[in-house]
Amino acid sequence: TVSCQAIEKQLKMCGFKRNVDVLVLYLAGQGLRSVPSLSRFHRLRYLWISNNKIQDLTFLIKNYCLTELYLNNNELTDVSGALKHLRALQILLLHNNQLKKLGKTVKELKGMISLRTLNLFHNPLALDPDYRLYVIYFLPSVQLLDRKLVTQKERESALHLYNCERSCVMQSIAFGKRVNTPLGPALGSSRCTQLDRRLMIPSVWKHADNVHLLSSFCRVPFENPEDAVLLRAMTRSLMEFSSVDWSKVATCQERRLENKVEEPHEKLTIQFR
Repeated sequence: TVSCQAIEKQLKMCGFKRNVDVLVLYLAGQGLRSVPSLSRFHRLRYLWISNNKIQDLTFLIKNYCLTELYLNNNELTDVSGALKHLRALQILLLHNNQLKKLGKTVKELKGMISLRTLNLFHNPLALDPDYRLYVIYFLPSVQLLDRKLVTQKERESALHLYNCERSCVMQSIAFGKRVNTPLGPALGSSRCTQLDRRLMIPSVWKHADNVHLLSSFCRVPFENPEDAVLLRAMTRSLMEFSSVDWSKVATCQERRLENKVEEPHEKLTIQFR
């Protein structure tokens, strides 16, 4: 067949005598409609089959070592069950095909934890209005999608769209602990009202004698995150540095010889809040 002849031609051009030595195979632009099983090349890592008329991918069933796979510009309508075993894949180009089902396609790629570059544009599934955010959320390892870098803002938008509860939890985390009140201002309240309700620390709590009461007060949730920041700033711990001029301090031998009471040394202490 044409595909077998194309494979043998490539092996001859590259001088491969053993199947185990084949790491790269270039079969692009050969007008192929099908490809025989490539299982004999079990160490194959780079495969180009772009610009053909491929409709079926069962020939890849044993090629677990693939890291780069170029399937763009073919006639693929479904990849279910054909790619999920390729867990080492880092680059996958599937643009310019006829893939229609976004959910099934993304589900097939979920196990590819090393996938960094993915192209799915110019497929019917890319017409879905939330297509890009859907792919970003369910394939978090992808960094370059359809030739565009995935931004942190897009990841946050995808999380909010497909996992709103977790998104709210992430936004409510402050100082290493979750605050169980929303970060935004309460409905019907103005900025002035929020400022008027700002929590103030009672003067009696400002003394070091009542640390327990103060620590309890710090655990109170805040409607306004600025209140939490203000209170944290007022109660943060002190850092103290002390400096002594050791040239004026007598050694143990000098103190024994002089046999007199040593005067207190000058010590400079600086505190940082």
